[in-house]
Amino acid sequence: MDITKAPKQFLDNVTGGFSEEFFVLAMVSGEHANVYALTPQHAKRLSQWLAYQVESYEKKHKKIEAEWIPGMKSPIQSTDLSESGGK
Repeated sequence: MDITKAPKQFLDNVTGGFSEEFFVLAMVSGEHANVYALTPQHAKRLSQWLAYQVESYEKKHKKIEAEWIPGMKSPIQSTDLSESGGK
């Protein structure tokens, strides 16, 4: 597969959770989301791959200034996307 030819979407939010058996990763673009379930091993490898990619980027370009705040909610909630608008 040539990944450069795959369609691309800008993500404005990534969220998810986990259970004892799997991790769930939701990638949101506008009003659309793709949801993936990963084994704990795949989730760990994804985490390692992302850390490697960010480190490589920062070595080539510049340090990325960003802070992750656990539990921070997106300004757009899934209830905002429902027909009733969460009412």
